[in-house]
Amino acid sequence: MSLRVALSRGAGWAPSLDLLAAAGLPVEPLRGAHGRPLPPCTLDDGTTVMTVRPRDVPLYVESGVADLGVVGKDVLLEQGRDVCELLDLRLVPGRLMFAAARGAEARTRRLGRMRVATEYPRAAQRYFERSGRQAEIVPVYESAEMGAATGLADGVVSLVRSGATLRASGLVEREEIARCSLRLVANRAARALRGDGIDALVERLRAAVEAS
Repeated sequence: MSLRVALSRGAGWAPSLDLLAAAGLPVEPLRGAHGRPLPPCTLDDGTTVMTVRPRDVPLYVESGVADLGVVGKDVLLEQGRDVCELLDLRLVPGRLMFAAARGAEARTRRLGRMRVATEYPRAAQRYFERSGRQAEIVPVYESAEMGAATGLADGVVSLVRSGATLRASGLVEREEIARCSLRLVANRAARALRGDGIDALVERLRAAVEAS
C-alpha cells in the first residue's frame, strides 16, 4: 500500500521537498505550491502528500490520516502526541530557549516566582517543573518576545534561530531547553502494518541527510 505523508507548510516546505527528492520521491509537481494549502496530491510513485499547518501534522499522523509526517521538534514537544519519531532530518534548525532581560533573574529571585510568556505553554511548564522552579506561564499566540519587552512577563520561552528577535527585544538567552529541527514521524499502527515501506523510505532519507 502506498504511503501517505503530511508535510508542513511554511519555512520547512522547500527544504523538505529537496530532501524527499534526494531520497527518490517524484515531488516536482509540488514545487510550484510554495506550501499553500492543497488537496492531497498523489505522486507518480503512488505516495500521497498532504500540505497542512505545522501544528496540525502530529494530529494527522496520530489519527492515521497520514502514515508519516514532517514536523518541527518544537511542535512535538509542545503537543506530546502519540507518534513515533523516526529521524532527525536536520532541516530548519533552531533552539527552544528560555530568555530574559538583563537583571530579570535577580528580580524573580526576590519575588520567588516569575512570569514567562510563550507560544509553547505545555513545554515551558514541564521544563520549569522539572527544574523545581515556580513559573506562571502566560500563553501568547505570537511574538512572545513582545510580552517581555512590554512588561507582561519576566522572560520568554521561544524558538530561536538567529537570535535577532531576542536581541531586538532586549532579551538575553539564559537556558537551552531543546535543540529543534524538522523530524520524520510515523503513525504507530502504520509503523507496524507498513513497516517495510516506511523502513525503506527512512533509509533513503537517512542517506540523503548524511549526504547533505
